[in-house]
Amino acid sequence: MGSNETLSSTLQIQRVGKGDSLATTVAKQLETEITSGRIKVGDKLPTEGALCDLFGVSRTVIREAITQLKSLGLVETRRGVGTTVLRSMSSENVFAYNVDPTAIKDILHILEIRMSVESAACALAAERRTDADLARMEQHFTEFDAALLRGELARKEDYEFHLAICQATHNPFFKQFYEQFNKNVIPRANLVNSDVDHVASEEYLERVRAEHKAILTSIQAKDSDAARDAMYQHLNRAFQRYQRYSVSNTFD
Repeated sequence: MGSNETLSSTLQIQRVGKGDSLATTVAKQLETEITSGRIKVGDKLPTEGALCDLFGVSRTVIREAITQLKSLGLVETRRGVGTTVLRSMSSENVFAYNVDPTAIKDILHILEIRMSVESAACALAAERRTDADLARMEQHFTEFDAALLRGELARKEDYEFHLAICQATHNPFFKQFYEQFNKNVIPRANLVNSDVDHVASEEYLERVRAEHKAILTSIQAKDSDAARDAMYQHLNRAFQRYQRYSVSNTFD
């Protein structure tokens, strides 16, 4: 029995149901296998064919799932070698791991509110923004980029980008709502260990940048539906990240 076949037999995999989001479900199960240590750093994943049999899905689904794992920085694929595990923690979770567990509940509560309120604010900003509002958002987006180039975590620039969106609603209560949290509204402001993995940090912040770009593009186009969806997806990704960490740790 080959090493891939041996690994396949030890994984705790459930075949994917027809009603599931196939690639995402496969990716999440494989992520769990990696983060739990059942698939170790340096191991190769089972072949595409073996994964198809394990999950009961097509090669296309497996390839999309592997692409998702790559985007998390968990694996790399090399021709003739296969897909190898690079790290046991995704770049998505690197900040959650370094946040004081007692702060996670507050982060989740705040994100839950933000998903509702800021999604609505973003839609209104797309409808009501002036040229001056847009210039302010673009400036903070550029400042976020500059902070990344300096190797910083861009907490202040992230906060100010979101605040500028609330200002662009021209409803003062959205701005007041956001200001009450100050920069602590940005989850990585709660880091207790600043010595996080550099590569994972870059991957994480590049994803945040891409999500900010999608939000900004929607507001520039005055597309309120796209803006609402872009903001919701941005905040929901953060919510899911910290919720996964919360579930894997016990605290009341």
